[in-house]
Amino acid sequence: MTNPAKKWALTAALLAAASTSVAGAQKTSLEFWTISLAPLFNDEMNRLVAQFQKENPTVELKWVDVPAAAMEQKLLAAVAAGRPPAAVNLSSDMTVKLVQQGALEPMTLSDAQRKLYFPSPLNTFTFDGKVMGVPWYWAPKVVAYNTDIFRKAGLDPANPPRTIQTLIAAAKQVKDKTGMYGFMPNINGINMLFVFQEAGLPVFDKSGGKAVFNSAEHVKLLETYVDLYKKGYIPEDTMRRGFTAATELYSAGKLAMLITGPQFILRVANDNKAIYDLTKVAPYPINIAGNVIHTPLMGFTVPKGVQNKELSQKLALFLTNDVNQLQFSKVTKTTFPSTVKASTDKFFKQGGANATDQGKLVSSTELKKAKDLTLVYPDASKLNKVFKDNVEAAMAGQKSAKQALDDIVKAWNASL
Repeated sequence: MTNPAKKWALTAALLAAASTSVAGAQKTSLEFWTISLAPLFNDEMNRLVAQFQKENPTVELKWVDVPAAAMEQKLLAAVAAGRPPAAVNLSSDMTVKLVQQGALEPMTLSDAQRKLYFPSPLNTFTFDGKVMGVPWYWAPKVVAYNTDIFRKAGLDPANPPRTIQTLIAAAKQVKDKTGMYGFMPNINGINMLFVFQEAGLPVFDKSGGKAVFNSAEHVKLLETYVDLYKKGYIPEDTMRRGFTAATELYSAGKLAMLITGPQFILRVANDNKAIYDLTKVAPYPINIAGNVIHTPLMGFTVPKGVQNKELSQKLALFLTNDVNQLQFSKVTKTTFPSTVKASTDKFFKQGGANATDQGKLVSSTELKKAKDLTLVYPDASKLNKVFKDNVEAAMAGQKSAKQALDDIVKAWNASL
């Protein structure tokens, strides 16, 4: 007669083996991509991976961080190869281009899921009535400034510039007195389009079908930056490397003012603690005519051709839910959620003496003026290149500001 204990042990072993085999067979491998979060936010991203796997035991999740400059091409290549990640972190302007190239899947959100997010951020990722992504984090720009350079230039660290005009004047004074740069305006690529809108100047006519950014006011504004560039008041690589170069210069102690999202002040702390300790934070100089601060949104999208669209959407919603948006803000210390409930947390009203805490508080007071000014228009990739090439030609002195804007508007209106 078979020993009951041995029989039970054998049965248990067989069941365990079968269970392990089934679990192994059912494991689904997923991957999600983010933009330039490593290595500062590795711990938080790994926490999200562990939590999603805990809630979804049959999923094996992998996080991949991609440099901003490489994201669009890398994603298009993955979609073309039929191996896209399940969810991808994209900025609002990247989303516009990838929607137009047919690289993203529309998402299906219930009314309850829609209500998790503020309407304006969700609308940014909605195209022709289709939700093409869910909003994640954003943060109105601030001005981080080096109090030591301010003193050397004869500026008062307790009285930072409050308007664009006084900021430019301060930047000139810094360069004249110290030889260092005062600031590096964010005008590379298509960023002048946002500068126009912040100044209260339209990009399109009221019908939205005709470009109108070659008026005398637009020309004068572009000329302001052309003049600064010609006279050596802004760095030579402003048009090539933009914000990345500005952050490097500031962290090296060679730039007086850094116009930045407050989340990037942490990079200064990470790169050069001595400069971080000299840093104070002021509000971004608002242009009264526009009374708006271009605040780019980050979101999560589902690429075309994912193997399991329902699971991909579940992942995107998990990454951007109330709990995880609030936790991400607490880790970055300076970004703000796009979900309604998380935004009411007392964390956002807490102060502090260091630059990171100052950045959070200053940025929180500007949220009411924050708006993602990204525009949607046909053939965005082609028209954006026309814009970029002509503005660069104006900065390099190859065209006048008027000629550059006239040429862009002509090309745009032929295409719109």
